Amino acid sequence: MPVIVLALLLALTGCGNNQPEGQGSAAAKPTPSASAAGSASAEATASPEASPASAAEEHRIVSTTVAITQILDKLEVDLVGIPTSAKTLPERYEGVTRVGNPMSPDLELVKSLKPTDVLSVTTLQYELEPVFEAAKIDATFLDLTSLAQMQEEITKLGEKFGKQEQAAELVGGYDAKLSEIQAAVAGKKTPTVLILLGVPGSYLVATEHSYIGDLVRLLGGVNIVQGEKVEFLASNTEYLQKSNPDVILRAAHGMPEEVVKMFDEEFKKNDIWKHFGAVQNGRVYDLEEALFGTTANIAADEAMEALLPMLYP
Repeated sequence: MPVIVLALLLALTGCGNNQPEGQGSAAAKPTPSASAAGSASAEATASPEASPASAAEEHRIVSTTVAITQILDKLEVDLVGIPTSAKTLPERYEGVTRVGNPMSPDLELVKSLKPTDVLSVTTLQYELEPVFEAAKIDATFLDLTSLAQMQEEITKLGEKFGKQEQAAELVGGYDAKLSEIQAAVAGKKTPTVLILLGVPGSYLVATEHSYIGDLVRLLGGVNIVQGEKVEFLASNTEYLQKSNPDVILRAAHGMPEEVVKMFDEEFKKNDIWKHFGAVQNGRVYDLEEALFGTTANIAADEAMEALLPMLYP
């Protein structure tokens, strides 16, 4: 992987304190399905005869990311550890021990909580799995790289923690919203889309394998970057201009206001951008960080609603 891409991906990961998720260098290879580092503690479940309520009580769960914490709140699952974040976390977890930011949780503190389940995301697995293993902490990495993967993980969490009803309702809500939007855009001209993911100082191009790219695809948009297996690529403005997308989406992470200013300056000073049809036609949109994280989150339905007028004005 080019050094510049790796550095930017690590920068995204370091934003875990200020956004739903950080993005690790694992994004530069096909994202694995949810997997567990170790087996015994992470797979601890109640006996077949136990009720769902008693099964849930046997778990001591540490969530190390904001997105997972929000999902578990919707499932009405209690936690013994939550991530440290500038984001407002669910009231359910007020007073719960904070274990550090998603990229670098306090391992000793995590171990002191005697967890049966430690949860992170696959986009941080490349960095965190060896760290957890060295500390002898069993960790499960959830795949939140797309809406469908998040729905699958929600279903699994519901089954594991005896919250099947809540999980089915949450998953069904996303299905209903997606069906509604897809019906609304049926027959309309398919827009071509360029997605830029910015961090302070630079930006990457997001492919259809990224979370935002997945949402664009679900709504009928066509990413101008095709044939790639990774989530993000280094930017080549000359190549991008030749593709001449109908729409440019700019996602700002880490320090959103600073990144938006960076984008504005780049589009103003770099002469090539004025040749993009999307710029000429006023179809450049800045995405709200709370809705458009680097991984899927519970605001996926709101994100789809927000994308709709951008792709189909």
